[in-house]
Amino acid sequence: MQLVPHPVKLIISTGEPAGVGPEVCLAAAKDFLGEQPNAQITLLGNEDLFKHSSENNLSTFDRLKIESMPLASPVDPGVLNPANAQYVLNLLDRASDACIQGECDAMVTAPIQKSLINSAGIPFTGHTEYLAQRSNTPHVVMMLCAPLPAGFLGIKSRRNLRVALVSTHLPLNEVSASLSYELLLETIQIVNQDLRTKFGIAKPVIRVAGLNPHAGESGYLGREEIDMIAPAIEAAKQQGIQVSGPYPGDTMFDVAALEHVDAFIAMYHDQGLAPFKFVTFGGGVNVTLGLPIIRTSVDHGTALDIAGKGIADSGSMLEALRLAYELALNKRKLS
Repeated sequence: MQLVPHPVKLIISTGEPAGVGPEVCLAAAKDFLGEQPNAQITLLGNEDLFKHSSENNLSTFDRLKIESMPLASPVDPGVLNPANAQYVLNLLDRASDACIQGECDAMVTAPIQKSLINSAGIPFTGHTEYLAQRSNTPHVVMMLCAPLPAGFLGIKSRRNLRVALVSTHLPLNEVSASLSYELLLETIQIVNQDLRTKFGIAKPVIRVAGLNPHAGESGYLGREEIDMIAPAIEAAKQQGIQVSGPYPGDTMFDVAALEHVDAFIAMYHDQGLAPFKFVTFGGGVNVTLGLPIIRTSVDHGTALDIAGKGIADSGSMLEALRLAYELALNKRKLS
């Protein structure tokens, strides 16, 4: 394997301390470093959460460092404690600062419990929104990625399924009011730009969903497609972006499209992520587009019911590390 001039430095926020984050981060980090000699990893989290690491010969991984951060209260696996809400945010702050300042090449995040942070009196919508605010980025886009093997659903060659969202963590009855021509056009532009500059795709092919059943059926089932979505798509085409739509949400993800579409854009969370998670079986990776830094994450939750039992699957975290490494290399090549 050809070595890169300088190791890629990844930093991991291990997430909710009472969840599976610490254990899957450690397991995935060790697996990743075993397959990738050109990487270094910093695990952010209280050292007590990794006390079993010596039993796993952590000391033999000279490219894996634990940066301990103080907890406000001891952790009981599976039991949420609002006292540790600020600790979770401190991990995110440290990881994002390391990337913004150039200390690390990319950050990877483990799952957090949004309700816990809010119950501690700290307004919090999610990783995506929080990192946008910290980096002073006015518009970011949440995108899920997963590899599909050749032969899956009849596709001829290995493909990457990528699904981006116009709106993220909103109640369904607020989605329509949140949409605008400007938001839709910017979303398409951001997806196109990051597919080019971070994923290394020279001419991305993008599909955009409608909001309403049958993509509004010529206005009979809603006018969002006519008034906002279609005009935004047309404006993006005029800018040279290879984008099409709006497609009905129930037919946009047809098998033939998987062969040539680089990213699908859905209007709201479940429209895009329900089909994505159905076919990726928990192996997806969350990427935040539009940020000045690279951030990937697992696509699962804190799994409190199995935390601390040593049975959590670290596969999604491993994929998140692999993608973060790939994006960091692409950024170096294009910079």
